[in-house]
Amino acid sequence: MAYVSAEAQQQLLDNFAEGIDEIGVALAALGDAYEQLDEFNADKLEEELFRPVQVAFGRAKRTHAEFAARHGLESRAFAPGASPGAPSRGVKGFLDDALEAVAVADGVLARLQDSLMPVEVGDPQLRAGLAEVRRLLGDLSARTRRFVSLLGR
Repeated sequence: MAYVSAEAQQQLLDNFAEGIDEIGVALAALGDAYEQLDEFNADKLEEELFRPVQVAFGRAKRTHAEFAARHGLESRAFAPGASPGAPSRGVKGFLDDALEAVAVADGVLARLQDSLMPVEVGDPQLRAGLAEVRRLLGDLSARTRRFVSLLGR
């Protein structure tokens, strides 16, 4: 039974890591968008979009590491993803990339929650961490639309 439990814990950790990697891709895309903006709009992007994704990324990494430590599993390092494309794609292109990555991450985390694996493994801290990360990312699409609509005004 312990082997099955350890196997389930590792699978849970690996699935969670997929979502965290996607959040890292979103951070990279937002960073590239930031680089193309004037100071005023860059500050708005940082406050409205980058910071919430960065907080979600940090919370996800911490939840991953703490779960691994509690169950004697190996954690891994996470970093923002590689630059998603050429600067000619423009701010809107990078924001679209960020939204797509967040949607993929949310899908991965939602499937993980829906699978009941976190319940079966019996880890309330992990369940709380997953819920918090999804909450932090939840309204990014609306915030991005608002940001784009006000861009340059």
